Amino acid sequence: MAETNSSPTSGVLGSAAYSIVGFEMQAVTVSLGAGQTVMAEPGTLLYMRGGVAMSTGMSGGLMSGFKRALAGDSFFLAQFTGGASGGEAGFAAPYPGTIHPLAIGQKQWLCQRHSFLCCSEGVGISVALSQKLGYGMFSGEGFILQTLSGQGDALVHAGGHFIRMELAAGEQIRVDTGSVVAFDAGVGYTIEFVKGVKNLLFGGEGMFFIVLTGRGTVILQTLSFDRLASRIAASAATHGGGGTLGTVAGMGALGAVLGGVLGGGNQSGGDF
Repeated sequence: MAETNSSPTSGVLGSAAYSIVGFEMQAVTVSLGAGQTVMAEPGTLLYMRGGVAMSTGMSGGLMSGFKRALAGDSFFLAQFTGGASGGEAGFAAPYPGTIHPLAIGQKQWLCQRHSFLCCSEGVGISVALSQKLGYGMFSGEGFILQTLSGQGDALVHAGGHFIRMELAAGEQIRVDTGSVVAFDAGVGYTIEFVKGVKNLLFGGEGMFFIVLTGRGTVILQTLSFDRLASRIAASAATHGGGGTLGTVAGMGALGAVLGGVLGGGNQSGGDF
């Protein structure tokens, strides 16, 4: 049975307490004691309060930084450390959604590139080549997934709400290419063509599914940023604007095919 919207509203990143605020547009506030540090994706900071010092650093060393840069992410991560009197920092993703905790240790996690929000010091953030060439070509994510490893705690962001599933050994689910947030390293993944010419042309679901195979945990999101962007572009095209993306999104069944080729499925472009 899938679990939805059951994420705790408070917890710890390492030893730093956090609270999640909001509903459909969540943010997280982290209370930092003296010397406590959290790392965050650059561009996610909302505010710093009290004696919090900001710096930049690398997670996992120089090579991990180079891999992140090659994948289109920042070479560095932002680090926030509480001063002698402590302090507080707030973080949020740049589009509407909810925040989900991941325990890093016994499980490593693979995440879509833009889902990582922040973590404790003991977490290593790197990138990994997709296991399957086809996944990299057609999933919309390219050949790169973020890898969270080490020991500690992390928070990831899901567009809309999240759905958490536990897959039994050998159990498979077929997922829209834009809907995956994260899955643990025990889950296998590949892509599959949508079967049937009518489904392909008129089903409105793009050309491919991501196939996830258990055993392991999968986290999905209900609102893909790319799905939202494609609907906005289609609306703009209908009202006389939208450029190339709007033109493709507004072409109906043919747009579904072209969108699948150009953007990795679901009539969308960019990352899944």
